[in-house]
Amino acid sequence: MAAVAVSKDSLESDSDIHITLEDQQKINRFARQNAKWEELRDDLKHKKGDLQNLEDSSDDLLLVEDESAPIPFVVGEVFVHFNMEEAKEKLEEAKSKVKKDIESIEAECTNVKTIMSDLKTQLYAKFGNSINLEAEEE
Repeated sequence: MAAVAVSKDSLESDSDIHITLEDQQKINRFARQNAKWEELRDDLKHKKGDLQNLEDSSDDLLLVEDESAPIPFVVGEVFVHFNMEEAKEKLEEAKSKVKKDIESIEAECTNVKTIMSDLKTQLYAKFGNSINLEAEEE
């Protein structure tokens, strides 16, 4: 998470810099956008894991020798048995949905990063080194 900090000491020593209500709102908006970006990044990571699991399941279906055997498929919290063709269709539908979700999350991430970049530029232009908007090292 990015640290949003304005050093009071550095502000007091430089009498030209004053924090206005508009500045505080920009700082708060940046913090909210950063939190949203972190959440989206986590969602994206989970969706990509889900997609990988679905692709692995599709690969596993290719290894099934008895195509007439019922294939267990998770629906909610229960397993439902489908024949091979239905299972393949369900997997393709699920993969398609997850891919659309990933595209949507990536688009939203791009939008949030653009907003953050704009706010960062404005805040650094006004406060210079007196503010830290960079992500903390983990």
